Amino acid sequence: MPTLVCFHAHPDDEATSTGGTIARAKAEGHRVVVVIATDGRCGETPPDLGENESLVDRRRVEADKAAVVLGTDRVVFLGYEDSGMTGWEQNANPAAFCQADIDQGAALLAEILREERADVLTVYDWHGNYGHPDHIQVHRVGIRAAELAGVDEVFEATMNRDAMRRLFEAAKAASDPINPNAEEPGGEDWDVDGPADDGNPVGTPETEITHSVDVRPWVMLKREALRAHASQVGEASFFLQMPDEMFSEAFGTEWFVRRNDNGRPSTNWLFES
Repeated sequence: MPTLVCFHAHPDDEATSTGGTIARAKAEGHRVVVVIATDGRCGETPPDLGENESLVDRRRVEADKAAVVLGTDRVVFLGYEDSGMTGWEQNANPAAFCQADIDQGAALLAEILREERADVLTVYDWHGNYGHPDHIQVHRVGIRAAELAGVDEVFEATMNRDAMRRLFEAAKAASDPINPNAEEPGGEDWDVDGPADDGNPVGTPETEITHSVDVRPWVMLKREALRAHASQVGEASFFLQMPDEMFSEAFGTEWFVRRNDNGRPSTNWLFES
């Protein structure tokens, strides 16, 4: 069976954007490997860290817990430091992933791709879905690594901007916002088409998306994987407060753009040609 490698920026990203795909691939007998570029040190710091426990320690443990939920066979950290959000002082840290030499980072990932004999690689779209510097670097490093390792099937995980707009408009019409925080995604004042961190709208227009992957049978595993990242996804988060039906509607499809598609017909699964 073909092997899937999912390349992500931080612990918890794997659950958010490809959790359903990972669970589906594993259920169908594929080997699944998650590679995480950074240590996640710039995330939310929970109040219950132990005396000798760092946020990096906690997030590694959480990544392993999420892997068990989804069925991931292997989790690898590339060893870079978290770059923080756009404009943070951590962006200038020489050890931050956004400062990494692309060929050096790609060589590290390519070694894993060769070792695993990867058939399919997922990265992010060209602007990292919403402009996060580490997500953009995942795109750049991942594309180069695929070239080095000879992986032809590369899919860019993205968000369907048009589907998001329809979902949020329906929620507003029903006076039931997906996220009660007005300025965050799904809130009353959030504009899907407004500028994200890099000045571009989030995600990708529907007309540019090649693959819509149905993960509804595995969507509750995706939710449990998010719950495993408790330091970043608390019980009060909109991910976990959302009713099951709404969560399935919002996150039951995962979206991808196949690199170098060359006009091949769109399918609903990464392992179909």
